[in-house]
Formats: sequence, structure tokens, C-alpha cells
Amino acid sequence: MISTFLGYFLIFGSLAFFAWLGSRESGNKLLDADEYLSARGSQNWLMIGLSLFASGMGIWLLFGPSEVGYYGGFYDVFGYALSSATPFLLLAYLGPIIRDLTPKGITLADFVRNKMGRPMQIYVGIISILYMFTFMFAEYIAIGRAVEFLSGIDFLVPIVYVAIVTTFYTVIGGLPVSIKTDRIQSFFILWLIICIIVLIFNEGFGNILNDAKAYTPEDIEWEWYHGSISDYSTFEAGLALVLAITAAEMFSQGNWQRTWASENNDALRKGAFLASGLCFIAVLLFGFLGTVAAGRGALSDPSIAFFELIKDYNEIVLAMFLVLGIALVCSSIDTLQNAIVAVVSRDLTDSNMDISQARYTVILVAPIAIILAWYYSDDALSVFRIFLVADLFAAATVLPIFLSLSDRITANGGLVGAIFGLISVVIYGTITSDFETGIGYLTNPVNDFGLANLEVFVSALLGSALMTILVSELENQS
Repeated sequence: MISTFLGYFLIFGSLAFFAWLGSRESGNKLLDADEYLSARGSQNWLMIGLSLFASGMGIWLLFGPSEVGYYGGFYDVFGYALSSATPFLLLAYLGPIIRDLTPKGITLADFVRNKMGRPMQIYVGIISILYMFTFMFAEYIAIGRAVEFLSGIDFLVPIVYVAIVTTFYTVIGGLPVSIKTDRIQSFFILWLIICIIVLIFNEGFGNILNDAKAYTPEDIEWEWYHGSISDYSTFEAGLALVLAITAAEMFSQGNWQRTWASENNDALRKGAFLASGLCFIAVLLFGFLGTVAAGRGALSDPSIAFFELIKDYNEIVLAMFLVLGIALVCSSIDTLQNAIVAVVSRDLTDSNMDISQARYTVILVAPIAIILAWYYSDDALSVFRIFLVADLFAAATVLPIFLSLSDRITANGGLVGAIFGLISVVIYGTITSDFETGIGYLTNPVNDFGLANLEVFVSALLGSALMTILVSELENQS
């Protein structure tokens, strides 16, 4: 464990650097509301790729994949990695289309309004806020737990100071500064990946691979055969993760802001492909390490599987990971702050918010997220469940939105389809069990093993798509 003094020094030193970087990059430049929220047409493909990568790879990278690897087998690990890459692949294909159809857009809901009207814009805005707020306070929980584990510093200390620093440079610089700081933060993350690879080979790749293949020793007597990379029994759970997370990430408005920040469609495509490849490698690596941790013995808290692997390393190595954790959380939090402000100012208030009001909104977002992080800090299962609920609402809404690329899809069809996607989940639960189970899936869409329930998410996707098409065709014929 790092000494408390060194922990405080690293936290404040790292945050002071990012505060200075954000202040320098803002350059006291006067921004109008559009540039503050979109950085329109200003970024080349490399900057877009690094920004998408850094903003997508929050400190959840040190927790989520390794926990999934601890519990799941090959398909769970591979599915998690694939689900981190597919949103950017879709962005590479759909981003240029939506950018051309909505040249003055900032969020996905701007496109939705043009195609499907104001009610659907509000609905999509609400789903986006639900998902991004969940992401934000989960990031705060993660940095608090990481610092507490590595240095013993109180959980709330890093949360509060990360919030202060990211709010500071987001308020003064908006999206342009967030993208510029992402460039530096992405190098920190790539450094992390290289260091992990070096550490793996230093321990002996053969030994690491044997641990990854092994099942959790304590679980054998209970016939719970999970935790091995050679376990191929989790295909459905892995596929459910791909569907759930891909759908949810379509509502991460930070990605869509960068669609319009790209200098052209080619820059967007290349940048999205770069981010997709980097994210896939990063998540696959940390998921693999979760299976390594499982092979070495059962853990009381599998969410910190990665930290259990490194806890016996010397203080210099642990200090390095603490700094990298700060970089990870800053890169995602500033993106989420900008994105939430964009949704509030553009979608929920119908562009009736000026830049000063937008900045006040940034300041207001932080304490709300901190309170939620504090409230859920001792209940990791609830955070996981809330993520899945946000994913489910996104899954019920994503296909009606993108089906509207066809001129045959109507505004009423899209809105009814999105709502029916959730009703489809209730219908599925009622048919397979009872009505109470169907209602329960809306707040807890998991299977008997606590993993994402594939059938529930497929029900939401298919039900929303079919009803969107049906209502639209009926309106077209009337």
C-alpha cells in the first residue's frame, strides 16, 4: 500500500497538472455557445480517435472488465471487449450519415428532433441523462474505492477534488478543452496498457496463462465452474453484454459531440476506428486479468480483482497506478459533464440556455453526482443494476431512432416503438413466468446467475423495432 502522505501528494499533484493543462488549453478564449458545446469542425482524425478512446476508457476499466472476467468465461470477457468497440464501429458508419442530415447538430437528439419531432427529442434526452448520470457517479465510486485501496485515503477525498478540477476546466473551456486534455490522458492510458503487458511478461506469461485457465479453487466443491478463460459456457451472457452496452453507448452524447467536432467525415471514420481498436485491446486485457485473479483464489470483493493482482507490487508501481487512475477518471468525467450540459441546454430546454447558464449547469452537475456516489458507495450491486436498467431503456429506444433513417418511419411510430420496447420486456416475463417477474425485469434485467439476461434485452430490441415499423406503416397507409 502507498503511504498516506505519498497518496495525497500524487492525487493533488496529478489534479493540479490537469487543472493547469485545462487552464492553459482554454487560452482565455471567448467561446460562443455552439463552440463551447460542439467544437465544430475543429479536430483531425488522430485527435478524435484519442479523445473517443480516452473519454470512453474511464476508471471503470480497472474494475468492470476484471470483475466480469472473474465471474465469467471466454465469451463474457470477449463480449465485454467487443461491446466496448462496437459503439465506435457504429459511430464510424452512422456518424457521417447523421452529421450530413443534421449539419448544425450537437447531440443525437438534434437528429431525432429533425426526423421524429420534439416529444421524441425530449424522450431521448431523458434516456441519455439517465445513462450518463449513472456512468458519472459510478466513475466517482470507482476512483474513491481505487484510492482507498491503494493508499487508505478516505473514499470521498479523491471524488470531491476530481469533481472540483474537472468542473473548473470544463466551465472555462467546454468541449474544446475536454478534447485537448483527452490527448494527454490517452497517453497515460496507453502507458498503463504497456505497463500491464510488461508486468505480465515479468511474472512469466506461461504462469499467467495457467492461472487464467484455472477455475477458482474454492468454487470447485460448490460446482461453480467460473473464472476460467477456457470456460465457454457464458455465450448468452457475453452476447447480452454486447447488445446492452452497445445500445447504451449510443446514448453517450460525448461520442456524438465529437461527431460534429470532427473536421470532416473521413476524420470521424478514421478516429472512430482507432478508438474501437484501442478500446477492444484495453478491455480484453483487463478482462483476461480477471480470470487470472480467479485462478489464484476466491475474492470477497471481485470488483477489485485487478487491484488484488497488483497489491504486493512495490510502492513505485502502485503510485504509478494511482496517477493513471486519476487520469482515467478525469478523461471520462469531463466528457460526461460536457455531454450532460449539451443535453440539458439543447434537448430538454429547447436551446433556450445561453453559455453562462450552461456553465452554471456544469457546476450543478458535480455535487448531485457526488451525493449519488456517496449514497451507493457501499452497495455495488445496486450500481450494477442501475447500469443495466439504463442499458435496458437504451436498448428499447436505439432501434426506433436509427430506423428513422428511413423516410417510412414516422414520429409516432418511433415514440410508440420506444415505449413498447419496455412493454415487450414485461410481456416476455409474463409469458415465461408471471406478470410480477415481467415488471421486475424493468428494474433488474438479470438472469438467475446475476448476469445480463439476453432474452430480456432481445425482447426490448425486437419489440421496439417491430412496433415502430407497424405503427409507421399504418400511418403511411392512412
